Amino acid sequence: MRRNLAARMGVWSAHHRKTAIIGWLLFVVLAAVVGGATGMVEMSESEQGTGDSARAQKILDDAGLDQPAGELVLVSSRTAGGWKDAARELAAAIEKTGEAQKVQPPLASKNGREALIRFEIKGDSKTAADRVQPVLDAVRDTGMAQQGVEVHQFGQASSEKWLGDLLSDDFQQAEFTAVPLALGILLVAFGAVVAALLPVGLALTACMAAFGLLSLASHQLHLFQTTYSVMFLMGLAVGVDYCLFYLRRERDERAAGHDAETALRIAAATSGRAVLVSGVTVMLAMAGMFLSGLMLFKGFALATVLVVFIAMLGSVTVLPALLAWLGDRIDAGRIPFLNRRTKKGAHASGSVAGAVLRPVLARPKLFAFGAVAVLLALAAPALGMKTEQLGMEKQFGSDAALSVAYKKITEAFPGGPEPARVVVKADDIGSERVRGALATFDKVTLHPAQNIAEIEVPLTGKDALAQLRDTTVPEAFDGTGAQAYVGGELASSVDFNDQLKRGIVPVLAFITAVTFLLMLFCFRSYVIAVTSILLNLLSVAAAYGVMVAVFQHGWGASALGTEAVGAIEGWMPLFVLVVLFGLSMDYHVFVVSRIREARDRGASTRDAIHEGIRRTAGAVTGAAAIMVAVFAVFATLSMQDMQQMGVGLAVAVLLDATIVRMVLLPSAMALLGERNWRTPRGLGWLPRVDHGEVDTAGSSRAGNAVPVG
Repeated sequence: MRRNLAARMGVWSAHHRKTAIIGWLLFVVLAAVVGGATGMVEMSESEQGTGDSARAQKILDDAGLDQPAGELVLVSSRTAGGWKDAARELAAAIEKTGEAQKVQPPLASKNGREALIRFEIKGDSKTAADRVQPVLDAVRDTGMAQQGVEVHQFGQASSEKWLGDLLSDDFQQAEFTAVPLALGILLVAFGAVVAALLPVGLALTACMAAFGLLSLASHQLHLFQTTYSVMFLMGLAVGVDYCLFYLRRERDERAAGHDAETALRIAAATSGRAVLVSGVTVMLAMAGMFLSGLMLFKGFALATVLVVFIAMLGSVTVLPALLAWLGDRIDAGRIPFLNRRTKKGAHASGSVAGAVLRPVLARPKLFAFGAVAVLLALAAPALGMKTEQLGMEKQFGSDAALSVAYKKITEAFPGGPEPARVVVKADDIGSERVRGALATFDKVTLHPAQNIAEIEVPLTGKDALAQLRDTTVPEAFDGTGAQAYVGGELASSVDFNDQLKRGIVPVLAFITAVTFLLMLFCFRSYVIAVTSILLNLLSVAAAYGVMVAVFQHGWGASALGTEAVGAIEGWMPLFVLVVLFGLSMDYHVFVVSRIREARDRGASTRDAIHEGIRRTAGAVTGAAAIMVAVFAVFATLSMQDMQQMGVGLAVAVLLDATIVRMVLLPSAMALLGERNWRTPRGLGWLPRVDHGEVDTAGSSRAGNAVPVG
């Protein structure tokens, strides 16, 4: 018998189930323990950016020029001067904590009803958030004890502390909500407790192992704060889906009358192979983020590739071992009235799919045109997409405590836009030429020991920044031999968005080429390869359109519990593009493999389309429901970028599993007919990949027995 890699792995695992199961558990525990002991290393401020702004920050970081974390406390009262007693007690309480320094006298506002207390947190600003809690407690307790005043605190340490706690709470919420949702959907899909627990358990153990290995890797590639959340999002969705595909095929074969050994072997050879192809495709698509030129995306790429690889590995090794060990006990805990089948193993979802497919295959032109029209209509708002690095009020919402504090402080003590910060490094910062260049600027801070100078330059917008970078700074330091880079908040945002615009082209080219080559190799058809790419692009475009409609224009935002912010987070389009290109292959490879399997058995193209989609409808529906549920959980989190990601991915997966896979794919393949299977001239040397379990004699059910029970 000729068996593919997935079949060989599945049979080996079933024969050596103790080794496979214990080996998996040891791997997960070892990875989690070692990773937990080493901890995660987060990227520095300079590593988060790119371009001249990142170079400016890196010069300061390398020189050890650290500005203490500044904090502001606003005290407001109804009458002018009514804050004085409260401000005095607050200042004393802040100093008493021992964590503050340079506590300045209260600064009164123009109307006299507000006062601002300024101070710094002692020690390294990078770890100030770890030490700010006593100050926060002192400000809160003192403020609550005062009558007739309102107290708000904002600063580098307090905002980082607030953000860290928020991310931690959000992650716990996502974990404790997404897992029960996935379990509930699986209970409906399988109708048995053990069968439902198996995919969730494997997905969670895959995430645990990936968390540990990612922590180890972070010592070489530093990570952004939300990377773990992104990894959990992908790991749970993909891990459950892969197990679902595999387990569903095994149960379908059992329901069709095959014994446990044969059913497991068929599942390994068919769905196991689809899992391997899908996993490799997803990993290669995610690897495209390495080409973005931004460390943020390199961390996302590493995290997603890692968790997808581990989930894929578990699905084709420990899962068949568990199925062989459990045998008929996989149906333990059966729930009445759920997952009822016909004697031939058909599911209700397959019957619904058959009812949908009949008119689609009868009039493919009409349905293909209608599906494309719907997707293009949803994509239309994306033509006006605006991207930016969302500020604090947009990121956390106007009602968030941090946003309220920042707004009240800036209203009482208005200032100009955030100035640019020019960092100058020279061999001799005190040389005549460099001093002459520095003299052309007003606010200059010298660091003679490090041969570095910092210059603050007021800005009125992007045009002023461009003038500063292109003309003012180059003309001032020309011929001095000094390095001068323009940084600051606005410069960082501009540099980041510019790199994203440059990076999306090579990323798109890479994942398009990878998808084309993999589909060509697996199906020996350039038509299927091109169709795969076009369907993915339509799904991505529709997701972009929905994100713009909701979060930029506010259409339906209130119904989703969010608010319009007038723009899409800068890194979101590239991330959504890569993730959706990868995840779409989950369904595409699984469905097209089943269609090709039927075609290889001699069915006509239309009959193969009908059989393949009908038989995969249950698995695709369950997998899509789980992904939509997991992504929707992230749409309920506090941060705007997580909400945008959750809504975008949930809508895209929903469209992909319904309009694309149930209507557009079958209608397009029906129109193309036998051209779907055409191998390009000159590529006849491509290996012929079996999409079913076929032996050399033509039997579809031969092979070594797999021990079960």
